[in-house]
Amino acid sequence: MSKGMIKKVAGPLVIAEGMRDANMFDVVRVSDQRLIGEIIEIHGDEASVQVYEETSGLKPGEPVESMEVPMSVELGPGLIASIYDGIQRPLDDIMKVTGGNSLKRGVEVPSLKRDKKWKFVPTAKVGEEVSGGDVLGTVQETIVVQQKIMVPPNMKGTIKEIREGEFTVEEVVAVLSTPEGDKELTMMQKWPVRKGRPYLKKLPPKMPLITGQRVIDTFFPIARGGVAAVPGPFGSGKTVIQHQLAKWAEADIVVYIGCGERGNEMTDVLNEFPELKDPKTGESLMERTVLIANTSDMPVAAREASIYTGITIAEYFRDMGYSVALMADSTSRWAEALREMSGRLEEMPGEEGYPAYLGSRLAQFYERAGQVVSLGKDQRQGALSVIGAVSPPGGDISEPVSQATLRIVKVFWGLDSNLAYKRHFPAINWLTSYSLYLQDMEKWFNEEVAEDWMENRQKMMGLLQDEAELDEIVKMVGMDALSPSDRLKMEAARSIREDFLHQNSFHEVDTYSSLKKQYLLMKLVIAFYEDSAKALSEGASMNKLINMAVREKIGRFKYTLEENLDEEYKKVTEELRAEIADTFGKEDF
Repeated sequence: MSKGMIKKVAGPLVIAEGMRDANMFDVVRVSDQRLIGEIIEIHGDEASVQVYEETSGLKPGEPVESMEVPMSVELGPGLIASIYDGIQRPLDDIMKVTGGNSLKRGVEVPSLKRDKKWKFVPTAKVGEEVSGGDVLGTVQETIVVQQKIMVPPNMKGTIKEIREGEFTVEEVVAVLSTPEGDKELTMMQKWPVRKGRPYLKKLPPKMPLITGQRVIDTFFPIARGGVAAVPGPFGSGKTVIQHQLAKWAEADIVVYIGCGERGNEMTDVLNEFPELKDPKTGESLMERTVLIANTSDMPVAAREASIYTGITIAEYFRDMGYSVALMADSTSRWAEALREMSGRLEEMPGEEGYPAYLGSRLAQFYERAGQVVSLGKDQRQGALSVIGAVSPPGGDISEPVSQATLRIVKVFWGLDSNLAYKRHFPAINWLTSYSLYLQDMEKWFNEEVAEDWMENRQKMMGLLQDEAELDEIVKMVGMDALSPSDRLKMEAARSIREDFLHQNSFHEVDTYSSLKKQYLLMKLVIAFYEDSAKALSEGASMNKLINMAVREKIGRFKYTLEENLDEEYKKVTEELRAEIADTFGKEDF
């Protein structure tokens, strides 16, 4: 092992000398307190170490020891329902060791519990040829998650021995005969966090990740295995949207990374997630969730590692064939950690002091998302979708982190503080947001939901854009200056905003909207506009049209239970036609 000593301490950065034999990204232990760190730069025999714990009190001459392994995570049974810090130390176990709520320095606690036994059920047989990604057996980790124990990606051979029973993560469950000799396999793997886990091939984005949020699924969908950014100012609802997606998105596993956010926000997540009922299973949402808590009062450097820790755990479940949703809240705080470390290293700063490589680091993170065919003879398909919150200062998305993110991601859900203050949830601005997956998924929506899905979406989007233009005229000269047809457009757009786009996340029915309900509600709103426009052209009363009682029933359609959708849709449609006929006494309309 390479051993050196501290030459200089600059905040979370320690310069160590005598480290000529160490490698980049090696894990190191600093001082007699054995603080954990990582080598991020080497010049000759001097290494710059990013220390993931508080460095106050360290002084020159104290020992620095390289562990000669890169920063890695432990992958195996016990991940689900765990709460880790940014470098995968279990916070509950640290609390037991330290006997209090404060994190103490230099605590060494294994990421996966070593004393807990898991029931391993083999699916492979003795004599079977296996290679990386092949499934050896299964472990029922929680009521809802069955973990597949896989051959490590870089290994192949013939199964010489395989056992059934209850084992800890360190006990041998199988022995593999390889050209280099027998290899013992446990239920636990280790994988370096900065290196993406391998797969057979990446698939193009063809189907959406259904979230049950109307503004997302209908207007700005994210593909399964896609990437999205949620930028917005303080209080605009970034965290609430991520909670909704964690609960309702069609994902088997959720990895939630609290990366540098305020402690009280992360505390809310830790308190709420165990109490949230998973709508798919009726169990606690924690039964399929991994939480990584790295709040703003924890060491800055650990923020930089936290998103790599989270995405490596997510890739592990993706390799099993699961659909995984990863929430990073927020990448701005992660970028601030990069900026601080870059400043300590005295690198040439880029825009606003961020390092020049900010864009490439963000790209390296987001490119690990995707729908893939996993390694292994059964060619499982897994997906990893990444939703990153961005917290630009003052909500100004022209700043470097937002701009670098927008160049990479395909979906932009721009949050609007004005909508948030009006209590419009989700506060996604329909005029500034976009999804570049729309064209790829047009065929899926038209085939799987309704053949006129995209056509209706375009009609609604057109009305909202027309409203924005007409709104400028109204502000200058008042509503009375508009023609009757333009006034009708304004009313139809208001119906889209208030009845379709507004969604109550606390209402037991409206919190989730199936694609069928979204389609029928879309049809009702468009039917109101098109039938009214036709009636208006034939001489119907404008005031009667916009004051029809059926409009309230269209607005309340979103509270209809799934089993009553067809019946309610038929009823409201008939009432709409009858009321339009009454507006000018034409019974045959």
